[in-house]
Amino acid sequence: MELNQLLEVAIKASLSAGDKIMHIYDNEDFEVDFKSDDSPLTKADIASHNEIMSFLKETDIPVLSEEGKELAYEERKNWDTLWIVDPIDGTKEFIKKNGEFTVNIALVKDQSPVLGVIYVPALRELYFSTAETGAYKCTDISGYDTVEEWKSASAKLPRKKNGEAYTVVASRSHLSPETKDFIDALKEKHGRVETISKGSSLKLCMVAEGEADCYPRFAPTMEWDTAAGQAICEHAGFTVIDYTTKEKMKYNRENLLNNWFLVN
Repeated sequence: MELNQLLEVAIKASLSAGDKIMHIYDNEDFEVDFKSDDSPLTKADIASHNEIMSFLKETDIPVLSEEGKELAYEERKNWDTLWIVDPIDGTKEFIKKNGEFTVNIALVKDQSPVLGVIYVPALRELYFSTAETGAYKCTDISGYDTVEEWKSASAKLPRKKNGEAYTVVASRSHLSPETKDFIDALKEKHGRVETISKGSSLKLCMVAEGEADCYPRFAPTMEWDTAAGQAICEHAGFTVIDYTTKEKMKYNRENLLNNWFLVN
């Protein structure tokens, strides 16, 4: 399948998964379980995972999903192309019912994201990108069936930034002391610095949109938290730099825990 066809599948998967999530979000009292790493898990995470898998299976490309079975590196290491999926990025935000959670789907080739889709079900906002077409944001998602139709209804990213202050986007749930120190250093360099708090991969989307100048992440994340957002940021002209290697962040590594990184 061509990249445009794969993007269409990923968009449809994210929108359908979003419908499953919102049905639970709006209509059900859901229990919260906890995984071995103490991260929360709800029935919406599982419903979203199953829905996404039903779409991606037609591509015959292997899938690494947060809610899928644990895959040993010995099994993954020879995959030159794979999907990386987070069925609900921001489960804590989902539980809090603040709307700041997303569905993340990325296609990674030779360890670099070449396609990204992030859907925000509570807001019905869709971000998508490929290395060939660039990055887009769609706020009118209904009634379309092809990538060209979604593109025609979308704004190309980045858009012109509002305001003159240097803007940092930070986590709503994970603001580390190192991040606070980084922001203090920016204030010495830029003078006026504004901080925006967002949950989930919306932080990467804020940079891709041009709403924020940078996103420092000096706290733990996993590959499925960032792959789709990195694609969208890079395809909008920004960089996602691994703080340890000083290079673009790579994927399908032996250790799926990301190093610290900086988006700007």
